[in-house]
Amino acid sequence: MLRKLVDYKKLSHEVAARLIEMYPYGYGDEDIIMFKNVHGEIIEAVEVKTEDTIYLVKISKSLANFISNFEDKMEKELDNQPESETFHSPSDEMELELNHEEEESKLD
Repeated sequence: MLRKLVDYKKLSHEVAARLIEMYPYGYGDEDIIMFKNVHGEIIEAVEVKTEDTIYLVKISKSLANFISNFEDKMEKELDNQPESETFHSPSDEMELELNHEEEESKLD
């Protein structure tokens, strides 16, 4: 199986949805994998498995906030939608959040 180290901001929609599915209430100490990269820096990540790849998603404060706020944002979106409007999948919401995060990082 292929293993990839990636920042959550660069995840595909499929893998980001899998991340939320695996850790709907966030991750705990038992979920964290720690290792040193080639530069000797300690990296902390959580594992997300797909059919052919194991993703090690780097942990950051932003990732924790993304996971913890995901459900609240979905509920607010649903509450604000008129009844005739169709439901958007979690991956649509995630795309909006990921795009928002990317725009913020460009401003920094």
